[in-house]
Amino acid sequence: MSKEKSSLSLAYKAIILFGTVSLFGDIIYEGCRGLVPDYLKFLGATAFIVGVIGGLGEFIGYSVRLVSGFLADTIKSYWLFIFLGYGLLVSIPLLGFSFTWQVAAIFVLLERLGKALRTPSRDIILSVIGKEVGTGKTFGIHELLDQIGAIVGPAIVAVSMLTSSNDYRLTFLILLLPYVSLMSFLTYVYKKIGKTYKIIKEGAEKQKVGLPRTFYIYTLAVVMNTVGLIPVALILYKASFFFAEWLVPVVYLMIQGIDASIALTAGHAYDRFGVKFLALPFLLAIIPSILTVVGNDALIIVVAAVFFGLVLGMQESIYRAAVADVAPVASRGRAYGIFSTAYGVSFLISGAIYGFFLDVAGTALIAIIYALSTQFVALVLLNHIRSVTSA
Repeated sequence: MSKEKSSLSLAYKAIILFGTVSLFGDIIYEGCRGLVPDYLKFLGATAFIVGVIGGLGEFIGYSVRLVSGFLADTIKSYWLFIFLGYGLLVSIPLLGFSFTWQVAAIFVLLERLGKALRTPSRDIILSVIGKEVGTGKTFGIHELLDQIGAIVGPAIVAVSMLTSSNDYRLTFLILLLPYVSLMSFLTYVYKKIGKTYKIIKEGAEKQKVGLPRTFYIYTLAVVMNTVGLIPVALILYKASFFFAEWLVPVVYLMIQGIDASIALTAGHAYDRFGVKFLALPFLLAIIPSILTVVGNDALIIVVAAVFFGLVLGMQESIYRAAVADVAPVASRGRAYGIFSTAYGVSFLISGAIYGFFLDVAGTALIAIIYALSTQFVALVLLNHIRSVTSA
């Protein structure tokens, strides 16, 4: 019993360490993401361009994981990808030196590339060391800590913009301080749990390589859910028409705060109810998408942001947990890569479509039909997963 408690304690410690790394990372990139849409607009980008850059960034951030996830399964160089991925966060402070939206877009995409490199390796390690804790709870705890950084980051950016009279360059350069802290703490974490790859390798050798049918059905369900969900960049773009520059990051801070508050609860619920719990974020995804398109005042956009935060909190915790539950350890890097690639393509499509809806007058009804139909298909696929798993 004492040995089991010790093993559980080590699992929690590892989860918290990884969560703290993500906390520092989120201070940097989540802090800037709340400002990027308005910054791109300031540099001359239209809603369509902002939507495409946001969607392309998410596409790179997820699709490249197909390669990094495959390599993680093949060569087991988890920490190499983790260090490279977090290292690219230096592109965020460099945003302050961009004077056109094209240059700014390059830095935004480099940050997303870094996320693509590090995430599969991090999630593989988390899914293994957190097995005793429960996959939902593991990713819920990690997301909670992750989102603390996502709250602190936008707060730093908001205060900087307010006190510096909207000095974008200074605001981005301030984020160099948490970057140095991040890389220092990441080195400490590596020294503490850097041998985790041995646990993964031993577990993988006992399993056959391959992905079950339920994994692909689940991935398709999430694709339909995501193409029907408006990206946060466009919610913030719409908010910029109703709020002062320094208040736009506050709206994003609110989204991250709601995300953090729901993540752990969602993780517990997933461990208890399983895949059927996913129906809740699928249904809630309809609300922010419709409200952002049809909203004509600040209150409606705030309500849209609130519901988006609820959906995001569940996406970031239980969606990843579900992948770990339907994919064996031996193929889990590939599973996260395939899942993330599909997820990224969905963001690209969503950004372009909803950007079009916001730019072109008279498309509100089409947007409503689109939001409802995509989530309906997602729910049908989710129900099919339940039928397969219960058969």
